[in-house]
Amino acid sequence: MASPLPKLSWRTDRGGQRRSERHRQVARSYQEGITGFDRFMDMLEVEPDMPDPADAIVPERVRGRIEFCDVSFRYGDAAPFVLEKLSLTIGAGEFVALVGSSGVGKTTLCSLIPRFYDVCSGAILLDGTDVRRLRRQALRRLVGVVQQDVYLFAGSVLENLRYGRPDAGFEEVVEAARRAHAHDFIRGLSQGYDTDIGERGVKLSGGQKQRLSIARVFLKDPPVLIFDEATSALDAESEGAVRESLADLARERTTLVIAHRLSTVRRAGRILVLTDRGIAEDGTHEELIVAGGAYAALYSRASI
Repeated sequence: MASPLPKLSWRTDRGGQRRSERHRQVARSYQEGITGFDRFMDMLEVEPDMPDPADAIVPERVRGRIEFCDVSFRYGDAAPFVLEKLSLTIGAGEFVALVGSSGVGKTTLCSLIPRFYDVCSGAILLDGTDVRRLRRQALRRLVGVVQQDVYLFAGSVLENLRYGRPDAGFEEVVEAARRAHAHDFIRGLSQGYDTDIGERGVKLSGGQKQRLSIARVFLKDPPVLIFDEATSALDAESEGAVRESLADLARERTTLVIAHRLSTVRRAGRILVLTDRGIAEDGTHEELIVAGGAYAALYSRASI
C-alpha cells in the first residue's frame, strides 16, 4: 500500500505564500523600473525645439534694456495671433506694469523674453542683442520669474532655495531669505532650513511659498524680473508682506509686472494697457487716469 503524501504544515504553506508574494513584488518593481528607465532614456534623446546657434553668445554683463521690434506670435500655424507687429522699448532699470483683460497676451509677451517660446516674426533684443543669439542657459540666468503658481520640490527649504543658484553658500541663502522676508518664518519651522516642506510645498501657506520663490530670485540676482500675478491668490496680510519683498527685489532691475489687482501697479513708473489690438495706452497711473481711457475704466471698475 502506497504511503500517503506528506501534508504541508501551516507554517510551510504560509511561508511559501510570502515568498511567492515577494517574488511577484520584485518582478513588478523590476518591470516598473525598466519601463521608467526606458522613458527616461527617451526623454534624454529628445532634441530641443529651439537649439542654440553654433555661434551662441554668453553675455558678460547685461543692463536690462528690452526692445520688441515688430513682434508677432501665435501658438500654432492655424491659431490667431496673440501679438501682432508689436513694438515696445523698456529701458534698463525701468519698472513697467502690464494690465488688460485676460487673453490679450500679457503673459505671452513676458514669456517671449526668456525664450519659453520663440517669436513667429520680428525680434526681441536684450541690450541690443537678439535673444535668439544668446545661449538659452545664459539667457534664463539673466531673467528671474515669480509666478502665481509657485513650484516647490519635495525636500528641505535649503534645497529649494538653492534651486535659484546651486553653488550658493549657506550664508548667501540666509541673506536672500532675509531680503525676501522669509528668514523669520523659516527659523520657526521644526528644523529651520532643513525642514522638509513636502511635494509642491504642501506643508507651507501660500504666502510662505511665495516668499520662498522670491528668495530664490534674490539668490539668482538677475538683471531682469518678471512678476506674473504674483500676489493675486494671497490674503491681504500675505499680500502686504510679499509686495514689500517684491519692491525690494525690483530695485535697480528691469521689472515687468502683470497684475489684475490694479492697486499693485500704481507705484509702477510706467503702465502699459494691452488689448487684442496691441498696446492701447502707455503712461503713469496719474496720466492714464486723467486721459480717461481704457485704464481709467479698468481702475474705476476695480474700485467699485
